[in-house]
Amino acid sequence: MRCPICEKGELKKGKVKETMYGVYLGEFPAEICSACGESFTDSETTKKIEETAKKKGIWGLGKKTKVSRTGNSLAVRIPKDVADFLKLEEGRDVFIHPDGTNLVIEAKA
Repeated sequence: MRCPICEKGELKKGKVKETMYGVYLGEFPAEICSACGESFTDSETTKKIEETAKKKGIWGLGKKTKVSRTGNSLAVRIPKDVADFLKLEEGRDVFIHPDGTNLVIEAKA
């Protein structure tokens, strides 16, 4: 079967290493494009990936938030469940930097 993404490669059975928010979830069976490397999982495998993410406490951690003004600076609120997952507390030092058009906030131990 041809890849529906690049339309050049063939889909072959294989395994993919799945991560979510930087947390390793495991290896899962998938169809992988020989040209672009895009992977596709069936509904049963997708459910297993979701269950694994829920067990690890990372399912649903992606949140939309707004940038607000505080004095002369801008601030981003960190939702409680994300802060809890990262063990962030008020006053903790973090490192913030751009990565292309993304904003990265690193909370090192």
